[in-house]
Amino acid sequence: MKGSKNQQKKEELSSQLGKLFEDELKDIYWAEKALAKALPKMAKKATSEELVEAIETHLEETEEHVNRCEKIFKLLGKEPRGKKCEAMEGLINEAESIMEDTEEGVMRDAGIISAAQKVEHYEIASYGTLRTFAETLGLQEAVELLEATLNEEKKTDEMLTELAVSNINQEAAEEPAE
Repeated sequence: MKGSKNQQKKEELSSQLGKLFEDELKDIYWAEKALAKALPKMAKKATSEELVEAIETHLEETEEHVNRCEKIFKLLGKEPRGKKCEAMEGLINEAESIMEDTEEGVMRDAGIISAAQKVEHYEIASYGTLRTFAETLGLQEAVELLEATLNEEKKTDEMLTELAVSNINQEAAEEPAE
């Protein structure tokens, strides 16, 4: 019975959707690893203690997201391998530009939140799609891992919104333009 289950999994992964699933997994794996390198820079440039704490918490989650991707690769019988994610590279570059172009303080914090939420929205879209693909392919363990990550990404996005609207955006709005 187990042999037929493994055979079925191999057949599903050899489908067009299976190939796309694997390709998208490589993409988000690369993206998460790149983000793990970028988040400490964002935390260092942030001034709000709450924002620094949020970024540091998300860094820990991001490291777990990398681990979950690796578990999914293993479920597929594949070696974890990333494929350069042009979208994440662009989002990280944009975040770096925002941090370079703004003075230290609430304006930079507002910019960091903006950049971080763009990253979160990309990740939410990616993990939602991957989860749906995994459901279609009958990869239940992968579905559970992807769902856990998706929920964490949504929670981070909500927390960033709360930080922005509770005080950072208002303080930035009160700063005079140069």
